[in-house]
Amino acid sequence: MAKTKFIFATDIHGSETVWRKFLNCAKMFNLDALVLSGDMTGKVIVPIVERTDSKYDASLLGTPYTLSKEELPEFMKRCRMVSYIPYVTNPDEAKIFESDSEKREKLFEKLEVEIVKYWMDLVPEKAPKNCRVIISPGNDDKFAIDDAIRDHPAVIYGEEKVVPLDDEHEVACCAWSNTTPFSSPRECSEEELLEKLEAVISQINSMETAIFCFHVPPYRSEIDTAPLLDKDMRPLVIAGQLQTGPAGSKAVRQIIEKYQPLLGLHGHIHESPGYIRIGRTQCINPGSEYGEGIFKGFMVEVDGKHVKKLQKIEG
Repeated sequence: MAKTKFIFATDIHGSETVWRKFLNCAKMFNLDALVLSGDMTGKVIVPIVERTDSKYDASLLGTPYTLSKEELPEFMKRCRMVSYIPYVTNPDEAKIFESDSEKREKLFEKLEVEIVKYWMDLVPEKAPKNCRVIISPGNDDKFAIDDAIRDHPAVIYGEEKVVPLDDEHEVACCAWSNTTPFSSPRECSEEELLEKLEAVISQINSMETAIFCFHVPPYRSEIDTAPLLDKDMRPLVIAGQLQTGPAGSKAVRQIIEKYQPLLGLHGHIHESPGYIRIGRTQCINPGSEYGEGIFKGFMVEVDGKHVKKLQKIEG
């Protein structure tokens, strides 16, 4: 039997602070593996506009900055640490990006890919060679980042594949979610998602030791509870009470109930950390507080057909 200890995390959303903490876990806890299930990329560009006097204007979290060239690297690092993407530009280009949504989106995608490549290069620096690093995207991640993960020799790209955790345990990965109010890049109907999941798990050799790393959690599992939104996409509050409901996938639940793998690794719903058993399958969601720079994960130890440890890790 193969005994393996790993940490699972998800929903980093561009926070370099959380990414570095995730990688640091490898040495800190003497892990055999790190497993990440998207969403990796950030959502906000910070323009750093060059002036005629060789200084730069920028704004971060509502605070304006005037920067020298020497101060740029540290400021850009601060942006990445809080999930923002810094971009040095000039006044004319900044005006174009502000008015042209198509060009702005192309720039955003280019910067996301560059950030992911940079993050991948941190893996061999932070994680020992004997620690496997398994990464699949999430529903919010654009397809453009996949090659940056797939092509890097220090990581194992898992999306829509089954990859080895060790000599006995396999990890089946799927980034896709059921439909959301936000029209994310990797979402689809429950029927389509069911087909994708069946195609992935058809590659599994042994279901008794299999691990499903599906970004979206199973429907009505308590680890899929999210705020309900009104017609203006704001959290729905009635009589002073935030209204919540299940936002997970019925297809994921159906697949777990049908095949009963050893473990289910999920994310997607930041507000619902925890674990629940569906039949013999233990399903976990570490949740996410990426905006505060807080790392949230689960330390997991599997031994043959058994889960020996499920421990929340936060910091």
